[in-house]
Amino acid sequence: MPNCVARVLNSTPMDTATRYEYFSTQEARGHSNCYEDWAKGIASDNELLALIRTLPEERQQPNLILASARATGIGLEPYTKFRAEFLSKWDKIRAIAMVRRTQTNEVGRCATLLPIFCELQQPLALLEVGASAGLCLYPDQYNYQYNEDAPILSKTTGGPLLHCTTTGNVPLPAQVPEIVWRAGIDLNPLDVTNREDTDWLELLVWPDQHHRLERLNAAVNVVRANPPHLVRGDLLEQLEATAATSPSGANLVIFHSAVLNYLPVDARTEFRELVSGLPAHWISNEGEGVLVFPGQKVPPPRDPTTGSFVVARDGIPLAYSGPHGDRLDWF
Repeated sequence: MPNCVARVLNSTPMDTATRYEYFSTQEARGHSNCYEDWAKGIASDNELLALIRTLPEERQQPNLILASARATGIGLEPYTKFRAEFLSKWDKIRAIAMVRRTQTNEVGRCATLLPIFCELQQPLALLEVGASAGLCLYPDQYNYQYNEDAPILSKTTGGPLLHCTTTGNVPLPAQVPEIVWRAGIDLNPLDVTNREDTDWLELLVWPDQHHRLERLNAAVNVVRANPPHLVRGDLLEQLEATAATSPSGANLVIFHSAVLNYLPVDARTEFRELVSGLPAHWISNEGEGVLVFPGQKVPPPRDPTTGSFVVARDGIPLAYSGPHGDRLDWF
């Protein structure tokens, strides 16, 4: 989940123990046995919790702490061994967590955004806020398969194949969009030509999710051949000026995925007002509890036991999506 503003706060902060318990049961469960085990252990471990609480609140995120631990060489192992290594390496873990950010840059989410991109008038100019390394700025360079045994939508070879299961009347695209310009904004853009940055992207993939790591590496290879223009800075300060540099004759689309949860409510309101006033379409893919417009109603999810994002166009909710782009449930 990329960070893109200086005010990186959660609008509904949890106690640290509750935060790790929630991550274990609601996010990692069913997706990463390793992270489920580690987060569950931390949630009831007062010694480790005390260390994590010495960090600023925005640096206590499970994804950030666990990736920082792995960056010190901790491998996939039971919690008891993980705990011993965590304690012995805490100073290194802390140092990494203080300089790095949670910038997952999950390319699988392109599969949930592509149907909306393709419905818009072409060609497109894409501007992503919270862009991380900019991997999601290249939906036209990836390959897609919507539902098992369906034809593969492809424009190129070598890019990742993104699988997505759909329900409802999803406007499945017949071809990839035409993109003539792409740019991103991030507090700390990552450089796909920098080995340390790509190593960090790999560490942000949960350790037993090999398919995600494979598609990340395939996407990095695509983007490395033509790196995007990434603007360093706060999205509230950089959005209007960056949008103004998009080419005339292209349909400007401002989009973001798993970003608004890092903004306090007042910053979300400011961003909403800012982006709504620009001559652009606005596509969001955010956590179910972080709706773009407060008070917007959405149908109950088909499976309330699975985590969901809400995909919206110009502030109108259209679908639920899987956090890593594996499903798209149209309303």
